[in-house]
Amino acid sequence: MPADFNLLVLVCIIALIIFTTFMLILSRYKKCPSDKVMVIYGKVGQNSDGSSRSARCIHGGAAFIWPVFQAYEYLDLTPMSISVDLRNALSRQNIRVDVPSRFTVGISTEVGVMQNAAERLLGLKLDEIKQLAEDIIFGQMRLIIATMDIEEINTDRDKFLDAVSGNVETELKKIGLRLINVNVTDITDESGYINALGREAAAKAINDAKISVAEADRNGAIGSANAERDMRVNVSKANAEATAGENEAKVSVADSEATRREREAEALRRATAAENIQAAKAQEESYGAQQRAEEAKAAYEKAKLEADIIVKAEIERKKREVEAGAEAEQMRLKAKGEADAILMKMQAEADGAKLMLERQAEGFMKIVSAAGGNASDAIRMMIADKLEQLVKLQVEAVSGIKIDKVTVWDGGSNGDGKTSTANFISGLMKSVPPLGEMFDMAGMNLPEYLGTKKDAAETEAPSDPQNENAAVKADA
Repeated sequence: MPADFNLLVLVCIIALIIFTTFMLILSRYKKCPSDKVMVIYGKVGQNSDGSSRSARCIHGGAAFIWPVFQAYEYLDLTPMSISVDLRNALSRQNIRVDVPSRFTVGISTEVGVMQNAAERLLGLKLDEIKQLAEDIIFGQMRLIIATMDIEEINTDRDKFLDAVSGNVETELKKIGLRLINVNVTDITDESGYINALGREAAAKAINDAKISVAEADRNGAIGSANAERDMRVNVSKANAEATAGENEAKVSVADSEATRREREAEALRRATAAENIQAAKAQEESYGAQQRAEEAKAAYEKAKLEADIIVKAEIERKKREVEAGAEAEQMRLKAKGEADAILMKMQAEADGAKLMLERQAEGFMKIVSAAGGNASDAIRMMIADKLEQLVKLQVEAVSGIKIDKVTVWDGGSNGDGKTSTANFISGLMKSVPPLGEMFDMAGMNLPEYLGTKKDAAETEAPSDPQNENAAVKADA
């Protein structure tokens, strides 16, 4: 029982340690809200140049904070509205002006600027950050106003605001802030220069309006009087002119008729002359145009003929080049085909000859084996097998000789004891190669069953003088 209790206690302790460790790990995993910047400081790694980093900034994410080695704090991103009541700022004209304005700033989330905020603003309260930003804004506003005239500040507000925004935001970034908005409420000066400029502009506008009204009234009165005068003059003139017009109308009709006829005659004359001149010019231009057309046609025909000749020559040259190339390619292919065919034929013949020699060698080896391994006996067997053909060839050698009639007049024996007839028959038979000589030329001996050579003494037979003197007549 005590052992089981101790084991249960040990298990509970281990489980408690594991649970505590897990909760500790969870408690050290921190998430950054969207309206804050989480600054992790301590041992946070190194920069790209190898120096130690002072802090790591996270916006809109989460990170694990190592216990003992790291800690964290938050920077609030809530915008801060700063009222800048700038008084007695000296302009470029040495006139002191008052520029009350309101600036809205906040901690920047830009990567490099956020690091500056972590290094310079961490741990400060919002009021302290506002005071620091207000000092920077006051200094930059005085600097900008010192470089501008009163007229530029008062009339060109966009230029003034752009200058203020650029300079102020540049300086605010150095401590990790960004400029969100600038609003200049009013611009005044202690000497009343801006009010004087306003009164001057107002008076000028009023005077211009009065002058415009007076000029309009004057133009209206003058226009009315002129209109009445013109009406009376025009009426009287119209009556007089009506009477004179009636009288002159008749004269004018007559003069007009005469003038019309005169002008018609003159117009007819000018028209006829103009027609003749224009016809001559038209004919001249026609001839010139026809001549130019003929010249252009001749040039066109010449160019066309030259182009046809050149094109035909070029086509013929290209055709010859193509035909030569095709013929060369065809000859190359033909030569290659013939070479391949010859090579295949020679290879086939060589393979056939090799196969035939291999078969002959195998047959000869079998013959030698049948002869008990004696090559000489094998050769004799082969010759004995071909003996019939050899004898047949010897007989065929003299079978073609056709002798119609042979008449021999034997005059007796010669010096060797033989008659002329015997010598003729012996020479005729000697013209056929004997078997023994054939074997000798082949470097072999006749087989013993074909007989052996006789000695020279045995081959000589006694001559019969009476038979040698006999006349032999043979009819073939």
